[in-house]
Amino acid sequence: MTNSTVLAIDLAERWQGFWNGSFGVWILERGVRIALLLIGGLLAARFINWAANRIVRRIDAEYQESDQLVRTESAKHRQAVASVISWVSVAVLFVIVIVEVTDVLAVPVGSLVAPAAVLGAALGFGAQRLVQDLLSGFFIITEKQYGFGDLVSLTVAGIAAPAEGTVEDVTLRVTKLRSTEGEMFTIPNGQIVKTVNLSKDWARAVIDIPVPTSADLNLVNDILHGVAEKAMEDPGLNALLLDAPQLMGVESIELDTVNLRMVARTLPGKQFEVGRRIRVLVVRALGRAGVVSADGQSPMVEAIVHPATAGGAEEETQGTSEQQK
Repeated sequence: MTNSTVLAIDLAERWQGFWNGSFGVWILERGVRIALLLIGGLLAARFINWAANRIVRRIDAEYQESDQLVRTESAKHRQAVASVISWVSVAVLFVIVIVEVTDVLAVPVGSLVAPAAVLGAALGFGAQRLVQDLLSGFFIITEKQYGFGDLVSLTVAGIAAPAEGTVEDVTLRVTKLRSTEGEMFTIPNGQIVKTVNLSKDWARAVIDIPVPTSADLNLVNDILHGVAEKAMEDPGLNALLLDAPQLMGVESIELDTVNLRMVARTLPGKQFEVGRRIRVLVVRALGRAGVVSADGQSPMVEAIVHPATAGGAEEETQGTSEQQK
């Protein structure tokens, strides 16, 4: 025999001996199963995320292809539910893989009961906030307090100024908001103590109009009624308004001015745009009629926007941390 043949036979015997040894048998009987479980779990998690993203993209495509100016409440809720279900499914899959791996490794579960109880108690005290976030997120989703694309103002515990922005993601643990300046707020759900949804069902723009006390209020009322009629004839405003703006009359009386108020119901989240456009119409109409403020300048029109539900009352949902009590 040549040296190469002897070397090949020796390597074959060593290779066969390795797989017949204890380590090789462990790899064949347990190692391969563990590797398949881990790879299968990873592929399943990627499939869940892919399916959730596909559902979200389909909802977005339905909205973009339609002639709707705003998302429907059901679309917002479906998008939030898809995100939560994918997150929960991945977490459950992770637990199942861990349990199966411990079963393959023949870990004595009975002997781990006492240490697990101690560890569970320690984690229970240390992870109270995490559990609070998860429960709060559950109530946010099930109660439909807000969904993807909603414009909200969230009062956070320990922070004076509310966090305002558009909801970009909702999970059981956190809510992500994009502010008007482009900043991303990540807020734990358990820290939210009050929710104000600015785009729930419909919204309301409130425009306060100060006029001098010397002005003829009857003339001003006629001018503002004309502005309301013109707003409904405006193609840009007509698509955003649910009904004609209403003149509420005198709101307050000050030393030199009388404040009149006009309100308009709008599509969800469109109250700011409607308020700006109506302000322009009011200023132009009063300027043409010669109605000026007490200092001789054009009237300053202040717009206030009020979020409202279909019943017409401002929705201020108390945080789920209070619900848990």
